[in-house]
Amino acid sequence: MEEALGGILSSKLATTTVTEDRMQSLILHSFAACPTIQRAIRNDLQAIVDRDPVAEGYLRPFVFFKSFQALQAYRVAHWHWNHGSRFLAVFLQNRISEIFAVDIHPAAKIGSGILMDHATGIVVGETSIIEDNVSILHKVTLGGTGKQSGDRHPKVGQGVLIGAGSKILGNVEIGAGAKIGAGSVVLDAVPPHCTVAGVPARIVARNSTMNPALEMDQQFHTILKMEAGFAPLKRLRFLPKSLND
Repeated sequence: MEEALGGILSSKLATTTVTEDRMQSLILHSFAACPTIQRAIRNDLQAIVDRDPVAEGYLRPFVFFKSFQALQAYRVAHWHWNHGSRFLAVFLQNRISEIFAVDIHPAAKIGSGILMDHATGIVVGETSIIEDNVSILHKVTLGGTGKQSGDRHPKVGQGVLIGAGSKILGNVEIGAGAKIGAGSVVLDAVPPHCTVAGVPARIVARNSTMNPALEMDQQFHTILKMEAGFAPLKRLRFLPKSLND
């Protein structure tokens, strides 16, 4: 598996100055040296098969899903960052961003069993931490809040589901089993097993499942409080029937 993945990644990340053979050697070296990466590759692939109905097995995401490939390329960059080759690690970060439209700093710490659904536009800052079994949709940012230095990026607990377009900014903790609604801007800590949504985000529900990332259900269940008697709409009944169809 590692050799096949190394061939796929090297064919995409190679440049005129770092040839495909050289790139493959750098990738396979990190795979062979780090059993943690080997386990993460398998756990990430299993996460896609379990949570994404488009996968239809293991081969399609392994060969074609840029979300899976970008994450494994990050793991290579992260290994080189931690082993003294930081210039190379940043070079790989740059190539991953150019090829896959995913920008993950090589110093960020990411667990395994990670699903990055679609992945386009995902940004993960230098001091971010993402624990195991997290699902992240496209255009999510785990960023800082400006010129602050040091530990300045989010910490995401296990089983968290982060909806498309969400921005989590600053050194804030997202508790285990939390759910971030699509398009939200999170500036404060989120308690475990809560759903937050809005700009700025606020708690809108208590989650009925321990690990929303595994369920991939982005509805808001067990609403805590409704505004002025409004209830969630099951159907846009004020539209012509033809539009609802």
